[in-house]
Amino acid sequence: MTILMSGRSVFLTGAPGAGKSYLLSKFVQNAISKGRKVAVTASTGIAATHISGSTIHSWSQIGIKESLDSKDLAAFGRRGKLISRFLNTDVLVIDEVSMLSGNFLSMLDTLTKELRRDHRPFGGLQMVLVGDMFQLPPVSRSSSDFDFAHESSAWKDLDPLVCYLDEQHRQGDDGLLAVLEAMRRGTLNDDHIALLEARRRIRPPAEEEVTRLFAHNVDVDSINHRRLALLGGTSASFDMRPRGPSAAVEQLAKRILAPGHLELKVGAEVMFVANDPSKAFANGSRGRVARFEQGRVVVELADGHREINVSPYLWQHTEDDEVVAEISQLPLRLAWAITIHKSQGMSIDSAEVDLSRTFAPGMGYVALSRLRSLDGLYIKGMNSMALVLNDQIFELDERLRAASDALAESTSEYGDEGALSDSD
Repeated sequence: MTILMSGRSVFLTGAPGAGKSYLLSKFVQNAISKGRKVAVTASTGIAATHISGSTIHSWSQIGIKESLDSKDLAAFGRRGKLISRFLNTDVLVIDEVSMLSGNFLSMLDTLTKELRRDHRPFGGLQMVLVGDMFQLPPVSRSSSDFDFAHESSAWKDLDPLVCYLDEQHRQGDDGLLAVLEAMRRGTLNDDHIALLEARRRIRPPAEEEVTRLFAHNVDVDSINHRRLALLGGTSASFDMRPRGPSAAVEQLAKRILAPGHLELKVGAEVMFVANDPSKAFANGSRGRVARFEQGRVVVELADGHREINVSPYLWQHTEDDEVVAEISQLPLRLAWAITIHKSQGMSIDSAEVDLSRTFAPGMGYVALSRLRSLDGLYIKGMNSMALVLNDQIFELDERLRAASDALAESTSEYGDEGALSDSD
C-alpha cells in the first residue's frame, strides 16, 4: 500500500489468490479518501464488473480503433466531456492489463498526453496496472504474434514500479493453487500431474449443470446448439436491432458478447453478458430459461434461484454525450459451453475443462485458474500443450519478482500510506 499511495505508477501482479483485487480495492478507497480522483477500468467487461468499473476502451472512447492519426486526435480534442474526464483524473486503474494489447496501451498513452497537454508518460497520470502476465495475451490483428502490453513503448516509458504479491489468501486451498504456482515457476512434478489426472477420472454429478470450457469456438457452438436441440418444446428467436451508421454499429457489435441471432428454449443454460443497473444480474451470471412471458424471457439464476424477467438491453456508443450507435438485444448467450479465452476474468465454482485441443501456451493455466477450488474442477482431456506456459513470460516473471524484491527493500523512500495529502 505504501508504494501505491506514493503517487508513483505501479504494476501490481501475482498469482491467483494473492490478494491483488483486495489490495486494489483498499488502495482505491484510501486514494479517494485523500482527495484523489480515481478512474477504475479493466480490459474486459467481465473484469470491469468485478471491480465496479468500466472497460478502458469505453472510458477512453478509443473503442476498437487500431490506430490514432492526427485527425483522430483532433476529433478527440473537440470532445469537451472527454477532455474534462482526462483532466479531472489523478489515478487511472487498468485491471487485467495482460489482456490489453501493447498497441492499445500506446494509443492510450498518446491520447492522454494530447488531452492533458502533458508529454510525460500517460500525461502525468498515476497509472495502476493490475494483472497476471501468465493469462492469455492478445494476438495482433495483423499477425499471429502476441502483442504483449509490457513490451510496448508506452509501458517501457512509464517504467512502473513492480509490486509482486506472492502470499496466498484463499481459504481452504486443496492443491489447485499449488499446481498453478508450480506452473508459474516451471516446477510441475509427478504429484501435481497426479492431482490433475485424478480429476480426469471424475465426472460432474448428473444433476449438476457445470460450465464447460473449450479451446475452440467450433466446439463451444457445437455443444450449445446440440444441447439446445435436445430440449423439447418450441424455440423463441431474438435478433439484434441496430441503429446508427453501419461502421459505428459494427464497432459496437464487436465490443459486446451478445449474439446477433439468439435462439432459446425453456431449460436452456444461459449467461448474462451485461450488467443490470439495479444489480439484479451481472456480466457472467449464469441461469436457466424458466419460461417465456409476453415477449420476455424469465431466467432462473443459478445463484440463489431468483427469477429475472429479461428484457432487451441497450448498448450505446456515445461521444460527448451524443449517441452515435446503439444495439438492442437480450443480454444473454447460450452457456452450456464457453471458450477458455472468453472465460478470462471469471471466477467459476465448477467447470468441466477440455484441454485436449489447446493450441497456445497459457490456455491450460487460464482454464485452471478460473476455478475457485480443485473440488469444482473436472478435466475432460489434456494434450501436450495443456500445461505449457510461454517461455517469454517465465523470463518476465523472474524479472518482475526480482524488481519487486528490490523495491521491498527500499520502500521507506516512498513515505507512508498517507503520502497523498488532501492538498495533492
